[in-house]
Amino acid sequence: MECGGVDVRAGRAFPALLGAAVIALVWANSPWSGRYDALSEVRVGPSAWHLDLSLAQWAADGMLAIFFFVAGLELKREFVAGDLRDRRRAALPVAAAVGGMVVPALFFVVIAGGSGSGGLAGWAIPTATDIAFAVAVLGIISPHLPSALRTFLLTLAVVDDLLAIIVIAVFYSSALHLLPLGAAVAAVAVFGVLVQRGVRRWWLLAPFAVAAWALMHASGVHATVAGVLLAFTVPVRGRDDGRGAAESFEHWWRPVSAGFAVPVFAFFAAGVSIADAGGLRASLTNAVTLGIVAGLVAGKTVGITGSAWLVQRFSRARLDEGLSWWDVFGLALLGGVGFTVSLLIGELAYGLGTARDGYAKVGVLAGSVLSALLATVVLRARNRHYRRLCAEEAVDTDADGVPDIYQNEQPRQ
Repeated sequence: MECGGVDVRAGRAFPALLGAAVIALVWANSPWSGRYDALSEVRVGPSAWHLDLSLAQWAADGMLAIFFFVAGLELKREFVAGDLRDRRRAALPVAAAVGGMVVPALFFVVIAGGSGSGGLAGWAIPTATDIAFAVAVLGIISPHLPSALRTFLLTLAVVDDLLAIIVIAVFYSSALHLLPLGAAVAAVAVFGVLVQRGVRRWWLLAPFAVAAWALMHASGVHATVAGVLLAFTVPVRGRDDGRGAAESFEHWWRPVSAGFAVPVFAFFAAGVSIADAGGLRASLTNAVTLGIVAGLVAGKTVGITGSAWLVQRFSRARLDEGLSWWDVFGLALLGGVGFTVSLLIGELAYGLGTARDGYAKVGVLAGSVLSALLATVVLRARNRHYRRLCAEEAVDTDADGVPDIYQNEQPRQ
């Protein structure tokens, strides 16, 4: 078997993201919470272009556009040159991603259905998996898990991101304005022509990227969609099959996304006041909160594991021979870490600062933390299992180049 396959570097940006969320949560529930609220409401930007937004809005619409640009680059690379190119290899994680969105939504609808008018607007909140959080947690807790598990998670997460983008564009965009939408598409097209012709100078590309974002914002479609559309125009392969612009752009922008953009969004999104939400007990017993927690923890686990198993049962698709269904179960629990995109959908569904938005944030935070803790327990156990197998494979007492475990034909679980 392959030993030490999970890349622990994935967890390097994790402290900034987690730290930003914790600081916001503590500050919003401290005696100085008014200062946090005042900071969130500070408005900057040109009013003539209708971009005099609050810092919280800039975080959700601007910072996350960078996050989705990087996610779009990874999506395209997976479709063109990665695991999503091979339909048989991609079948299980793609099915897991779909099931991991449908089943949590059903959990939410069943539990939150009686929460009153408007409560069901948040049906998509527990459908998202936070790729940055999930991969970071996997890299930190499981250095001995096979690399095939990280590949499975990445494929699942990028498909989840793609579906989340579609959900946001279709269900959570405001009234559509065709003129700025057409202008936004034109700006994306010019950006695409430039990068396809090999232009990489930021001062040539940035004006069209910024214009596409601003026009998309004015069109009523959520501005983060512009980040994905721009990413999809970037070529994956360079000349003579060399390094394409997508890999270069991802290399440049991923540190900005993981180290700055996403933590800034987390800082402004995670600062929910428990008192304003009716107190901790009221927050945790609200139907919206319970629906989100159940969707993230139970819905994601059932949806991801069940969908992957059904596809293998009734098709020729097979789980990688280096993995077991216990690995998939642990990964499914990890898929319940919604956080970034879930918080965004909560704001879009209920409105920033509303009571239900507060319940949604409590549900996302509680569900994500619980999912991460449960996944840690399962994946730690699997990590010990694989570490033991790796140690056994290193034993070669007769120095014949063949590990003793294979010569003795000991059964492996």
